[in-house]
Amino acid sequence: MHGEYKVPGGKLVVVDFEVEDGRLRHVRVAGDFFLEPDEALEEIDRALEGAPADTDAKALAGRIESTLPEGTVMFGFSAEAVGVAVRRALAHATTWSDYDWQLIKDGPHAPEVHMALDEVLTREVASGRRDPTLRFWEWDRPSVVIGSFQSLRNEVDPDGARRHDVTVVRRISGGGAMFQEPGNSITYSLYVPEAMVHGMPFVDSYAYLDDWVLGALGDLGVDAWYQPLNDIASKGGKIAGAAQKRVSAHGSAVLHHVMMAYDIDAEKMTDVLRIGREKLSDKGTRSAQKRVDPLRRQTGLSREQVMDAMVATFRERNGLTEDTLTGEELETAHELAVTKFGSRDWTARVP
Repeated sequence: MHGEYKVPGGKLVVVDFEVEDGRLRHVRVAGDFFLEPDEALEEIDRALEGAPADTDAKALAGRIESTLPEGTVMFGFSAEAVGVAVRRALAHATTWSDYDWQLIKDGPHAPEVHMALDEVLTREVASGRRDPTLRFWEWDRPSVVIGSFQSLRNEVDPDGARRHDVTVVRRISGGGAMFQEPGNSITYSLYVPEAMVHGMPFVDSYAYLDDWVLGALGDLGVDAWYQPLNDIASKGGKIAGAAQKRVSAHGSAVLHHVMMAYDIDAEKMTDVLRIGREKLSDKGTRSAQKRVDPLRRQTGLSREQVMDAMVATFRERNGLTEDTLTGEELETAHELAVTKFGSRDWTARVP
């Protein structure tokens, strides 16, 4: 068995072992982390030796922590990270380098078509008909995208939406409402086989799938980090919000999509979103601009330059081939946009 786990914001943990009679044997842990004292590595191996193969990551971490020498320093990883690497090995988890990644940059599309494309492309990856894909969105109008389980009336001010000619749609993933106008946001989706996040805590899968974005932002001079559960933040405030959905279709895949604030009109946002006002109050923030920190101000670059930098980072790390939507994918998405995502029954399914 061989397992790897890149700690979000940290180092790579690698574990190799065999399973004999339901227990871990011949365990060897390695990685580019830092560890003091040296002999602590042998203690980690020894702690995992003989552990039942069905032990979860937290319990494996407990075995490790109970045997580490006093004063041990683990930098860039943790005992639980080792446990996650073990679970990923047992689940035959895959990693970025196992796939031929595809890039789609097309559009613009209507908001309900984007919602449909996310469902269609995730199912295509789950079924094996499409390679894992990174898609950047282009919008044809202002919109609010609410989470799958949010109350429409609680999230959106209908008068504000009409006043600013904003289309309201509901996505298939959970999480909070997002406001955007064409040219003022950077939105992307990752469609990945579920095997990529096997054995990984749900919260860690968010940071794992967006680690490349933090690298791209860092190259642009933006000091950004992942703020659990699903935000990308900087010293000035929130930059982006992420959401996920697991989909099964003769296989399993994960939809991971993110909306980043490039040059958001925060006052208009709070005129349209009810929850925006509550979040400002809850966090003791008087101004929406102080809570949302757009990338235009932080980078001084055009939206296209920021996206080009993101694509370059992804390609350098994982490889990336230019691709397009197939006629069948687009046709199916347009049908779903009418029958589901553009319908009042779906948008107001939680009134």
